[in-house]
Amino acid sequence: MTLDKITLEDQIMTESAKRAGALLTINLDAIVANWRLLNAKVAPASRCAAVVKADAYGLGSAPVTSALYAAGCRRFVVATLDEGLFLRPSLADAEIFILSGPFAGCERDFVAADLTPVLNSPEQIARWQATAHQSGRPLPSVLHVDTGMSRLGLNLRETQVLAEDKRTLTAIQPILLMSHLACADIASHPLNHQQLSAFQAARAHFPGLPGSLAASSGIFLGPDWHADWCRPGAALYGLRPTMEGPNPLHPVVRLDCRIIQVRDIDAGESVGYGATHRASRPGKLATVAAGYADGLFRTLGNRGYGHLGKHRVPLVGRVSMDLIIFDVTDLPEGLAAPGATINLIGGGASVDDFGQAAGTIGYEVLTALGRRYHRHYLGGHAQ
Repeated sequence: MTLDKITLEDQIMTESAKRAGALLTINLDAIVANWRLLNAKVAPASRCAAVVKADAYGLGSAPVTSALYAAGCRRFVVATLDEGLFLRPSLADAEIFILSGPFAGCERDFVAADLTPVLNSPEQIARWQATAHQSGRPLPSVLHVDTGMSRLGLNLRETQVLAEDKRTLTAIQPILLMSHLACADIASHPLNHQQLSAFQAARAHFPGLPGSLAASSGIFLGPDWHADWCRPGAALYGLRPTMEGPNPLHPVVRLDCRIIQVRDIDAGESVGYGATHRASRPGKLATVAAGYADGLFRTLGNRGYGHLGKHRVPLVGRVSMDLIIFDVTDLPEGLAAPGATINLIGGGASVDDFGQAAGTIGYEVLTALGRRYHRHYLGGHAQ
């Protein structure tokens, strides 16, 4: 079942759903389909891991990783140690990589849970080397080199020094050299080629070591950026990977919010906090049960919109903590009524559209989705 075919009756399956002010539908089959699409795009030279950090971009790391594991994914990437520890019991034979690496004193937790750290600095490398010596065996790791992001990773000099330090390399047992692209969503940006060249130069110091450069957008730059394996994150969840052409990925989420009240309003009356909107004519307003506590950004005030059926309705006034208001004046009589839902994402607007209306990006939209939504998962079984 696709997201645009979902009805309120399809979603309301439990008492908790009936009590909820808004319903978030997450299509696990679409996530799996996106992973397979990306995997096919980079094969046969490369393969795709799955980035499931930040609770799988806000969509639930447990159900998302379960669906991807059932589909054959065996490499998962998260940001923090706690994220890795949460996933390990359900992914017993999968590789789990921790992008932030180990903070001081946490190295033994990595070893005990068989989690692979990404080593981002000489300090982390030194501590991981000491942990390997204490363990009496080499401990696998990923080496992160900075090729132009200036965020995490070894610089050129640090990379050269490490490449000559055979004793350290034996202890930390690198299994992958990685870097991260800064401007991959803009295919024509000159930094993409500069970073590729820098990454290739770094790889020359570690002959035979597999490499990983491309995340979601980098996959669409072409095979030169694919290296040995890619790390899609946002693309798995249906976000637009490039600024050129249509989005090739399947939509994953749908958000429908319930109307609490419909009221008449006279010309000149104000709406919401701060009276930032005044009615220019007599009309009708629908107040909906969701707000910035649910991840609906305040920047949507007087610029966001939703859809009731096929009708686009503007969001008027400020977004408050639990409520937003839509102008439903021009809708057919009776269409806007208490209990009916206004769709914000997945009907007439994508996650990226929603982000654009809020003055942000789809990544932030997904990771901001609140916990008060009733979450309904579709699919998730291997096909």
